[in-house]
Amino acid sequence: MKSAVVAFAFLLSLVLGARSQEPAPETEHGRFTFKEMSDGLLRLDSRTGEVALCSRRAVGWACQAVPEDRTALESEIARLQGENAALKRELVTRGLPLPDGTKGPPLTAKPDQDLKVPSDADLDRALSFLERAWRRLVEMMQNMQREMESEKGKKQLEKGGIDKKG
Repeated sequence: MKSAVVAFAFLLSLVLGARSQEPAPETEHGRFTFKEMSDGLLRLDSRTGEVALCSRRAVGWACQAVPEDRTALESEIARLQGENAALKRELVTRGLPLPDGTKGPPLTAKPDQDLKVPSDADLDRALSFLERAWRRLVEMMQNMQREMESEKGKKQLEKGGIDKKG
């Protein structure tokens, strides 16, 4: 992956360098720009932007297009941008300055200032709610216990009735 990124950066610098040094070709004769490499020549098509590596072969010269994985590069750029934004948010939440020297947005309040102690009326309401909830729970359990005992008694009566018949 790193080699693809390095190759893309190199090719991009060639494209930008070629465009800044030479005027745009008006004829077929100035369409290609060549750069000497250890393996041969790097050819840039100024119309399409295609880059090819040309090397000497037994029969003559042959050029092969350099593969470009643009989607991988774009996804890596997006991932790095997201990571950068997350790191900046982390710095801001810790109150640290950002790398460019600016500080993040000021924190609205310190944690101690956000803490509010409940009043006596708030506590009374909360305790009243909990007491009602507890009573309802106990009442539900008592009702379930009565129903279970009643069903148990019915089963015993039915069982006893069967024994008397049989």
